[in-house]
Amino acid sequence: MALFLSSIFYIFSFLSVYVQVFFLITFLDNKKEITNRNGSTKLYKYPKVTIMVPAWNEENTIYKTVRSLLNLNYPKNKIQIFLIDDGSTDKTWDFMQKFSKFSNIKIFHKDNGGKHTALNVGLENLETDYVGCLDADSIADPESLVRIMSYFEKDSSVMAVSPSILVINSKNIIQHAQKAEYDMSIYVKKMLSFLGAIHVTPGPLTIFNRKVFDDLGPYRHAHNTEDMEIAYRMQKNNYKIKQCNDAYVYTNTPGTIKKLYKQRLRWIYGFINNTIDYRSMIFKKKYGNFSLFSLPFNIMSVVAVTFIFGKTVYSFGKFLFLKVLEFKDVGFNFNYNISHFDPFFINTQSLSFIGILLFLLIIFSIMIGKKMSEGKWNLSFNMILYILIFSIVGPFWLLKAIFNTILSRKPAWR
Repeated sequence: MALFLSSIFYIFSFLSVYVQVFFLITFLDNKKEITNRNGSTKLYKYPKVTIMVPAWNEENTIYKTVRSLLNLNYPKNKIQIFLIDDGSTDKTWDFMQKFSKFSNIKIFHKDNGGKHTALNVGLENLETDYVGCLDADSIADPESLVRIMSYFEKDSSVMAVSPSILVINSKNIIQHAQKAEYDMSIYVKKMLSFLGAIHVTPGPLTIFNRKVFDDLGPYRHAHNTEDMEIAYRMQKNNYKIKQCNDAYVYTNTPGTIKKLYKQRLRWIYGFINNTIDYRSMIFKKKYGNFSLFSLPFNIMSVVAVTFIFGKTVYSFGKFLFLKVLEFKDVGFNFNYNISHFDPFFINTQSLSFIGILLFLLIIFSIMIGKKMSEGKWNLSFNMILYILIFSIVGPFWLLKAIFNTILSRKPAWR
């Protein structure tokens, strides 16, 4: 039994390293296509775009969000902004009213029904060929929209383009850890973009060709992850999704373990259940790398983390049990033999070597993401915080998501 568990452990460790190496090779193959534009970006034509801002109890952030849209480097007569209050109980509606005099802003109010229903109000009133959403806790960089739209201008077959999302207002170690995570996410999503395997079109300023919704229908509840489900639906219909690495959107992140736990529980629960809903796509060649790589890799990650966490808990429990027996027999023993270290005798097939290699690949992934977003390579303590905090807390929200899925318990939005 021990041999079997160790074998599974090594397999998961090897696959984790394999995925990181695969991303690295993809990066090296496409490095020349990754650009970081400086200054203003210009288009040959400027299509009209509608940006929807759904909001529920966002009085603290909604004003800055809308101001960032008004400051976009894009012709003002080509941008339509929809502010949609989803039954807020705070002063969100009052802040929206401050923009009622702007000719390119329309304000809607509806009873609370969830983000997807607010977005669908926007789609029902849509008059432009392109549409996107900006979460009410995010701020768009002035060059973000024009750089996103350049992808549509370059390739008419592109149906959606997502930006790079960066963390703002990072004040504590929880948010610093997420900053490193978001840096790595830029790199990972760009590689998935090259592979045609993006599995989520995030709320902060992903722009769609309206053909997506005309052909495939509006947003769905999708286990409170409508931005993931629409990406799955697009992949099923072979609609091309790209990622624009130099279009930046800045977002607020949870500042406590409790808030982070709730957010990630919803995300993982959404991934598990959307994957169950679209399970017929897995390992189907006609759906490309999304079904052959992205979905299997994400499923493997869920299974691997669950297995490794369980094995770690079992091993630790066994260690404590043996120490209790030892204490009963001989009492405390503080004499430990430390072998002489010689790097020549390191076993390159050992789990420790695989673990160190995986650690270095993750650090390198974060560094590439920072290079893509900030234009510079550098190490930071945030990287260590990310690995430490997410390694400890991550398995708990993953196991809870699996538990909720089994018992059909839906996690709260906040």
